[in-house]
Amino acid sequence: MQASQAFERIVAWAARRAASDPHPATSSPRRTVALGAVLGVLVTVSSVGAGALGVTVLFFLYPGLAAARIVGTDIAHAVPLTLVAGLGHAAAGAVDWSLLGALLIGSLPGIWLGSALSQKIPERLLRGALAAMLILIGGKLAL
Repeated sequence: MQASQAFERIVAWAARRAASDPHPATSSPRRTVALGAVLGVLVTVSSVGAGALGVTVLFFLYPGLAAARIVGTDIAHAVPLTLVAGLGHAAAGAVDWSLLGALLIGSLPGIWLGSALSQKIPERLLRGALAAMLILIGGKLAL
Protein backbone atom coordinates (compact mmCIF):
# COMPACT_ATOMS: atom_id res chain seq x y z
CA MET A 1 0.00 0.00 0.00
CA GLN A 2 1.32 3.42 -0.92
CA ALA A 3 1.77 6.09 1.72
CA SER A 4 -0.92 8.31 0.16
CA GLN A 5 -3.44 5.45 0.24
CA ALA A 6 -2.60 4.69 3.86
CA PHE A 7 -2.99 8.37 4.73
CA GLU A 8 -6.36 8.54 2.96
CA ARG A 9 -7.58 5.46 4.84
CA ILE A 10 -6.54 6.95 8.19
CA VAL A 11 -8.25 10.27 7.39
CA ALA A 12 -11.43 8.45 6.28
CA TRP A 13 -11.42 6.37 9.48
CA ALA A 14 -11.01 9.50 11.61
CA ALA A 15 -13.82 11.28 9.76
CA ARG A 16 -16.18 8.30 10.22
CA ARG A 17 -15.29 8.13 13.91
CA ALA A 18 -15.83 11.86 14.42
CA ALA A 19 -19.20 11.73 12.63
CA SER A 20 -20.46 8.69 14.51
CA ASP A 21 -19.14 9.60 17.95
CA PRO A 22 -19.24 13.37 18.57
CA HIS A 23 -18.88 13.07 22.35
CA PRO A 24 -15.32 13.77 23.54
CA ALA A 25 -15.13 11.38 26.48
CA THR A 26 -16.16 8.15 24.77
CA SER A 27 -12.74 6.69 24.03
CA SER A 28 -11.57 3.77 26.09
CA PRO A 29 -9.49 4.72 29.14
CA ARG A 30 -7.45 1.57 28.51
CA ARG A 31 -6.51 2.77 25.03
CA THR A 32 -5.61 6.18 26.43
CA VAL A 33 -3.40 4.63 29.13
CA ALA A 34 -1.76 2.23 26.64
CA LEU A 35 -0.99 5.00 24.18
CA GLY A 36 0.26 7.16 27.06
CA ALA A 37 2.78 4.42 27.86
CA VAL A 38 3.91 4.33 24.23
CA LEU A 39 4.28 8.13 24.23
CA GLY A 40 6.34 7.94 27.42
CA VAL A 41 8.81 5.58 25.77
CA LEU A 42 8.94 7.60 22.54
CA VAL A 43 9.52 10.89 24.32
CA THR A 44 12.31 9.49 26.47
CA VAL A 45 14.06 7.74 23.60
CA SER A 46 13.63 10.28 20.81
CA SER A 47 12.12 13.52 22.17
CA VAL A 48 9.38 13.05 19.56
CA GLY A 49 6.01 12.36 21.05
CA ALA A 50 4.90 14.79 23.71
CA GLY A 51 3.68 17.31 21.14
CA ALA A 52 3.64 15.88 17.66
CA LEU A 53 2.47 12.36 18.41
CA GLY A 54 0.58 13.19 21.59
CA VAL A 55 -1.76 15.67 19.95
CA THR A 56 -2.31 13.31 17.00
CA VAL A 57 -3.23 10.44 19.32
CA LEU A 58 -5.63 12.67 21.24
CA PHE A 59 -7.33 13.84 18.03
CA PHE A 60 -7.94 10.21 17.04
CA LEU A 61 -9.06 9.06 20.49
CA TYR A 62 -11.23 12.11 21.25
CA PRO A 63 -12.42 13.52 17.90
CA GLY A 64 -15.26 15.51 19.47
CA LEU A 65 -13.01 17.42 21.85
CA ALA A 66 -12.20 21.01 20.87
CA ALA A 67 -8.71 21.54 19.43
CA ALA A 68 -7.82 24.08 22.13
CA ARG A 69 -8.70 21.51 24.84
CA ILE A 70 -6.68 18.80 23.09
CA VAL A 71 -3.68 21.11 22.84
CA GLY A 72 -4.06 22.21 26.47
CA THR A 73 -4.40 18.62 27.68
CA ASP A 74 -1.40 17.53 25.64
CA ILE A 75 0.74 20.35 27.01
CA ALA A 76 -0.33 19.62 30.59
CA HIS A 77 0.55 15.95 29.94
CA ALA A 78 3.89 16.92 28.41
CA VAL A 79 5.06 18.83 31.50
CA PRO A 80 5.45 15.89 33.90
CA LEU A 81 6.34 13.54 31.04
CA THR A 82 9.21 15.64 29.78
CA LEU A 83 10.29 16.60 33.31
CA VAL A 84 10.84 12.97 34.24
CA ALA A 85 12.48 12.20 30.87
CA GLY A 86 14.67 15.30 31.18
CA LEU A 87 15.78 14.40 34.69
CA GLY A 88 16.77 10.96 33.44
CA HIS A 89 18.83 12.46 30.63
CA ALA A 90 20.36 15.03 33.02
CA ALA A 91 21.36 12.24 35.40
CA ALA A 92 23.03 10.48 32.46
CA GLY A 93 24.93 13.69 31.56
CA ALA A 94 23.09 14.14 28.26
CA VAL A 95 21.86 17.75 28.69
CA ASP A 96 23.53 20.81 27.16
CA TRP A 97 22.71 23.35 29.87
CA SER A 98 23.57 26.48 27.87
CA LEU A 99 21.38 25.29 24.99
CA LEU A 100 18.58 24.55 27.49
CA GLY A 101 18.88 28.06 28.93
CA ALA A 102 18.67 29.70 25.51
CA LEU A 103 15.64 27.59 24.58
CA LEU A 104 13.87 28.56 27.81
CA ILE A 105 14.56 32.28 27.33
CA GLY A 106 12.77 32.16 23.98
CA SER A 107 10.15 29.55 24.81
CA LEU A 108 8.68 30.99 28.00
CA PRO A 109 7.37 34.22 26.38
CA GLY A 110 6.26 32.12 23.40
CA ILE A 111 4.20 29.91 25.70
CA TRP A 112 2.33 32.91 27.06
CA LEU A 113 1.62 34.23 23.55
CA GLY A 114 0.62 30.81 22.20
CA SER A 115 -1.76 30.16 25.11
CA ALA A 116 -3.50 33.47 24.54
CA LEU A 117 -3.73 32.95 20.77
CA SER A 118 -5.02 29.37 20.94
CA GLN A 119 -8.14 30.57 22.74
CA LYS A 120 -8.87 33.17 20.06
CA ILE A 121 -8.11 31.22 16.86
CA PRO A 122 -11.18 29.61 15.25
CA GLU A 123 -11.39 25.81 15.68
CA ARG A 124 -11.13 25.07 11.95
CA LEU A 125 -8.05 27.27 11.53
CA LEU A 126 -6.35 25.81 14.62
CA ARG A 127 -6.93 22.23 13.42
CA GLY A 128 -5.60 23.15 9.97
CA ALA A 129 -2.49 24.76 11.45
CA LEU A 130 -1.86 21.70 13.63
CA ALA A 131 -2.27 19.40 10.63
CA ALA A 132 0.13 21.49 8.54
CA MET A 133 2.74 21.47 11.33
CA LEU A 134 2.46 17.70 11.73
CA ILE A 135 2.85 17.17 7.98
CA LEU A 136 5.95 19.39 7.95
CA ILE A 137 7.43 17.61 10.97
CA GLY A 138 6.69 14.20 9.43
CA GLY A 139 8.29 15.22 6.14
CA LYS A 140 11.37 16.55 7.90
CA LEU A 141 11.75 13.37 9.94
CA ALA A 142 11.22 11.17 6.87
CA LEU A 143 13.92 13.00 4.93
